[in-house]
Amino acid sequence: MKTNSRMIRINDEIKKEISEILRSGLKDPRISSLISVLKVETTTDLKYCKVYVSVLGSGEQIKTTMDVLKGARGYIRSLLAERINLRLTPEINFIYDDSLVYGMHISKILNDLNLSDDEDETEGSEGADDNV
Repeated sequence: MKTNSRMIRINDEIKKEISEILRSGLKDPRISSLISVLKVETTTDLKYCKVYVSVLGSGEQIKTTMDVLKGARGYIRSLLAERINLRLTPEINFIYDDSLVYGMHISKILNDLNLSDDEDETEGSEGADDNV
């Protein structure tokens, strides 16, 4: 996809506004409160927009939140049209992105490895004192 400074600005503005809409514009209790917009990709003709979102929660909460977002696309698009002055307001497609969850998983594994390394060093230094 060709990106220029105009498209970067439009993507950033759409990301900011959709984040605000999800935070305060939607009052559906089925939407997880731990939802964040990670990235927005808009086609150069401004007809379509992919919105990558991350949802923290159980598998059922993620599925429910994504279903609600897909059902509310039209409403979110109308709110977006009110907030952003574009000739065309793109059709929104929400895509679940699990990169934050994956990153937290990798971070936990690394922390566990560091803790086990620290324990091994501590045990090794205690044994060295016994020999003296």
